Amino acid sequence: MKTAALGFQHVLAMYAGAILVPLIVGEALGLTSVQLTYLVAIDILMCGVATLLQVVKNRFFGIGLPVVLGCTFTAVGPMIAIGGEYGITAIYGAIIVTGIVVVLISSFFGSLVRFFPPVVTGAVVTIIGITLIPVAINNLGGGQGASDFGSFANIGLGFGTLLFIILLYRFASGFIRSISILIGLVVGTLAAMFMGKVDFSAVSEASYFHLVEPFYFGMPTFEWPAIFTMLLVAIVSLVESTGVYFALGDITDRKLSENDLAKGYRAEGIAIFFGGIFNAFQYTAFSQNVGLIQMTGVKARKVIVVAGVMLIALGFIPKIAALTTIIPTAVLGGAMVAMFGMVISQGIKMLSRVIADSPENSMIIACSIGMGLGVTVVPELFSQLPSSIQILTSNGIVAGSVTAIVLNIVFHMLPSRKEKPVLKEQEV
Repeated sequence: MKTAALGFQHVLAMYAGAILVPLIVGEALGLTSVQLTYLVAIDILMCGVATLLQVVKNRFFGIGLPVVLGCTFTAVGPMIAIGGEYGITAIYGAIIVTGIVVVLISSFFGSLVRFFPPVVTGAVVTIIGITLIPVAINNLGGGQGASDFGSFANIGLGFGTLLFIILLYRFASGFIRSISILIGLVVGTLAAMFMGKVDFSAVSEASYFHLVEPFYFGMPTFEWPAIFTMLLVAIVSLVESTGVYFALGDITDRKLSENDLAKGYRAEGIAIFFGGIFNAFQYTAFSQNVGLIQMTGVKARKVIVVAGVMLIALGFIPKIAALTTIIPTAVLGGAMVAMFGMVISQGIKMLSRVIADSPENSMIIACSIGMGLGVTVVPELFSQLPSSIQILTSNGIVAGSVTAIVLNIVFHMLPSRKEKPVLKEQEV
């Protein structure tokens, strides 16, 4: 019973992050309530599968640490952009290919990490967070194109939810603080219900049980700009997961070998591949659950196994998934401001460690973030260029990420001429 309670705590700690990604992406792509319910349910289920793949260690995959996997927020902006440009099937084609590539590079990913130092990954995470804020603000107002966009009711619900989350984060502590976003969504939805802005029809129409269905949204299509974008996301996620692995290794007093890391990357690649097959998302290690382990002091893998099994069970129950789809858009927007702001905060935190190391890092950060934000705000800037080049310039996240990678190579990896020391007068 105690193990089940501890496992349920981990489910609660990651639940808001797990459901927000499908809700945001699904709403942005205009999915129906039935499709959105399926998307949330399959995502919860695949979070459980991905977690078990990582926790259950064997010769081929699984790092064997008490790590919880969930869908990465880093992928939200790129998926919305890909879905808008090529359709939802291109998202899953890109995810499937990305999963295969991650499995293939897992054995030597450690040697590729040098192309993605903190100055690059921090810039990429910051750019992604910045490009997501307009989505959050549009939702806070009631959703882009909504007839009551910017109404007092929507603004009140959105900012009320955000204020509640801020107050909870300020005055609560421990586990309650770690699930402040989830509590904020519940309280905001309850307030909206009293205002008559909650529609329960999706819940009443949803069944109590369903079977998962591969390629639910259609057969995947493969667009190489989409694949390139999701590969960038996966690499950033792997770098983030590496930090989580080492943190958990330290907590559990376990020294990780290169083989352990390779099996961890391989498990993530397999999870991503299955995510594409069953129309879910890309996965990464969730740092909020590491905080929960530090807080409780419970390091047993069996607790995480129980959490994974619970997530899989929840994924088979559309009624529960449908409950999340009734959250009003304005309430979701208020929570998204906090969540996406935390993405930016994480990027800034990563950059703060390296920005003072060299003036070159400052230039890399300045140009990559400037390019990413500029292309996002003025996407028509490069409309006169050939379509083959526009692949890299039409998306702010890709443009900024490529800029960061190229400038890091130019400043830190290409050989440079060292300045000769100036001789003192007496040495001449």
